[in-house]
Amino acid sequence: MKRLGFSLSLLLLASLAGAQKTTLTIESWRNDDLKVWRDSIIPAFQKAHPNIQVVFAPSAPAEYNAVLDAKLKAGTAGDLITCRPFDKSLDLYKAKQVISLNGLKGLNNFDPVAKAAWSTDDGKTTFCVPMASVIHGFIYNKALFRELGLSVPKTEAAFLSTLAKIKANGKYAPLVMGTKDQWEAATVGYQNIGPTAWDGEKGRKGLISGTAQYNKGGFLQAFTSLASWKPYLPNGYQALAYPDAQNLFAQGRGVIYPAGSWDIGTFRQMNPKLEMGAFAPYSINGKKCVIDDHPDIGMGINAASKNQEAAKTFLNWVASDAFATLYANALPGFFPLANVKYTVKDPVAQEFLKWRTQCAKSFRSSYQILSRNANPNNENDLWNVSAQLLNGSMTPKAAADLVQKNLGSWYAPQKGK
Repeated sequence: MKRLGFSLSLLLLASLAGAQKTTLTIESWRNDDLKVWRDSIIPAFQKAHPNIQVVFAPSAPAEYNAVLDAKLKAGTAGDLITCRPFDKSLDLYKAKQVISLNGLKGLNNFDPVAKAAWSTDDGKTTFCVPMASVIHGFIYNKALFRELGLSVPKTEAAFLSTLAKIKANGKYAPLVMGTKDQWEAATVGYQNIGPTAWDGEKGRKGLISGTAQYNKGGFLQAFTSLASWKPYLPNGYQALAYPDAQNLFAQGRGVIYPAGSWDIGTFRQMNPKLEMGAFAPYSINGKKCVIDDHPDIGMGINAASKNQEAAKTFLNWVASDAFATLYANALPGFFPLANVKYTVKDPVAQEFLKWRTQCAKSFRSSYQILSRNANPNNENDLWNVSAQLLNGSMTPKAAADLVQKNLGSWYAPQKGK
C-alpha cells in the first residue's frame, strides 16, 4: 500500500508539473518553413523556456488570410498570429483581434522604419514584432564577370557601361528579367533603384504627405533610369515569366539578375554550383545608395488568447540575437529586423546584409497607405507602367504622369498635384 501511495504521489506530481506547462500555437502562411520551425527554432526556444511548448501550425500561403479570418471569428485561432506587412495586419488591430505590444521590452530592438509595417499610421502603436525583411539589389554570375573582365558597378554610368560590354560580347543576356508577370519590373526594377533616386524615406514619406509626386524629382528619375535597362534585357523578354528568368540565370545564360534577397535560397537549390555575387543599387546622380529593406513578416498576439504572458515571452525571444541568428541562417535572404548582432553564413546573404551599414534604408513606396484604394491601386499601377516602360510602349514621363494622376484621383494629399 505504501508503494502504491508513493507511486500515486509521483503521478500526481508529474501531472501537476505537466499542468504548469503552457502550449502556444502559431498561425502562419509560411508552410515552407515548417521544418525550420519544428527542427531548429522551436527547440531552441523551448530549451531556454522549458515550461512553454510551441506548435507551429501553418496554412497554405494563398489560403492564409481566409483561414485566419475564419478562425478568429470562430475563436479557434492560435495564440500567436504571423503578420503580413501593412494594411492586412492593421485591419486585425483595428478589429481588436491582435493586441497592442507597446511596452514589450523586445520592441526596443527595432527602429521606426522596421516597425512601420506593423504600426498605426501615426506610428504610436505597434501590434506585431517585426521578424524579417527582404532586401533588393543585384545578383551576378561571378564566373562570367571574370570571363568578361568586368568589375562591380557602383554608379549608373558604370552599370550601363557594364551591360553594354556584356551585350557587345554577344554570348550572354546582360540583364535577366522579363515583363510578362509585370510585378518584377516594378519590384526588382523601379523599387530596387528608386529609393536612391528619391532619397529613401524623405521621398516615400513625401508621397504620403503630398510634398512629393511620382512625376517629379527622384520618382520621375527612377522611371527614366529604369527605361535605360530596355536594350539589355534577354531576347523575347516580353514573354519571359519570373520562373523563366530564374532558370535562365541559374543555367548561366545571363550575367546580372535584378533581385530580391529571397532569390538566394532558390538559386542555391536550382544550381548549387552557381558562383554568385551581389551588389547594391547603384548611385544615381551622385546620390548615396538607399536600399529597399522591405518588411516581410512579423508576429502578434491573438487578443482572445488565454496565454498572453507566455506569448509575450516568446515575442521577446523573437526580438533577440538568438532568434536572429537561427532565422537568418535557416532562411538565407530573409533578414531579421532587430538591431542585434548576428552572423550569416551564406556569403551572398552576408553581402546583402552588409548594405544595411553602407546605405540608408527605406521600403517600397506604394506599400504604406497609398495602395488602400482598390481601383486605381498604386501598387498595381506601378506594375503596369513599369512593364509598359520596359516594353517600349510608354515613356518615363507618361508612366509617371499616369501613376500620379491615378493616385491623385482618390488620395486627398495628392489631389490636384
